[in-house]
Amino acid sequence: MVENDFVPAGYTAQSERGKVTWRAPSNIALVKYWGKRENQIPANPSLSFTLDACNTTTSLSYEKRNGKRTDFSFELFFEGKAKDDFKPKIELFFKRTKHYLPFLKDYHFKIETSNSFPHSSGIASSASGMAALSLCLMDLEKQLDPDMGMDFMLQKASFLARLGSGSACRSIQGNLIQWGAHSGIPGSSDQYGIQYPFRVHKVFKNYHDTILLVDKGKKQVSSTMGHNLMHGHPFADNRFKQAHENISRLKPVFADGNLKEFINIVESEALTLHAMMMTSEPYFMLMKPNTLEIIHKIWEFRRESNSNLCFTLDAGANVHVLYPEFEKEKVHQFIKNELIVFCEKEQYICDRIGFGAKRLKSVSDNLYG
Repeated sequence: MVENDFVPAGYTAQSERGKVTWRAPSNIALVKYWGKRENQIPANPSLSFTLDACNTTTSLSYEKRNGKRTDFSFELFFEGKAKDDFKPKIELFFKRTKHYLPFLKDYHFKIETSNSFPHSSGIASSASGMAALSLCLMDLEKQLDPDMGMDFMLQKASFLARLGSGSACRSIQGNLIQWGAHSGIPGSSDQYGIQYPFRVHKVFKNYHDTILLVDKGKKQVSSTMGHNLMHGHPFADNRFKQAHENISRLKPVFADGNLKEFINIVESEALTLHAMMMTSEPYFMLMKPNTLEIIHKIWEFRRESNSNLCFTLDAGANVHVLYPEFEKEKVHQFIKNELIVFCEKEQYICDRIGFGAKRLKSVSDNLYG
């Protein structure tokens, strides 16, 4: 699929008003996306686990507008309260997607959104938020084009979500999602995420992710600024090459359930992400002292217990502790005994691998039963 494939030829049905609701999960990248080109195109491919408990629920109420329409019309509510400071991001998203959703100016929208995780918890909500909104808009387009297949709907939702937030394209489906063109991954694309097409050992299908909230404050550097710092970065080309190589290295790992090699690749990816930020211009140190304390504790515990837990990081101080289902009790006890003391107010979130977004029942529901 290419961009023009997502431009509708026309609509065969109408919808005057209605309401749809979707819940979309966050995701955690195993191979990191860091650096992008124009139009939200990634500089390197990435691979992520879709999560479950950390999600965004978005309801989209829509009503047909009358008269000449030259602008977008929408109101936005976050957890029940008007959120005008979010509106510029939605406006930009609508501008980027209007070519692919030509009905956008025909309706007034009421967007109501909420997160399952606490506000300012340090968990990025742009991926789950843009994924949920994109699915709501595609739900409306499916009503206008009843012949649209579900596979195409989900693929286009991923394409649209990417235009709002790059990693959001990995929050439509689950449980293991590839985004970015890679010569060894058939069907992979810079335009949207795809479900990983190769064999995945059962040990990776019920993995856990406990998120240790080291720092719940506002991010020191925005994702957009961070990605832009890769332009002209002295190590950028080698980093992009490394990402391609790590995705190739993970193919036999996922097939065979090789947890030791999984740990090596995932932790290296996390530290490389932060190394790129520490060596950019300007440079940033997004890990906190407690981030490093947790990492050393994890290494010590793994060495002494022969456990298979590991860590990964996003572009911040929080630590994602990854571990297989069969070690859940042992790792939970370790986290409670040794790690939560390094979290802000001892707060953490227990999550696990999920299987993608879900449409929720609403009063106007007549499409999916």
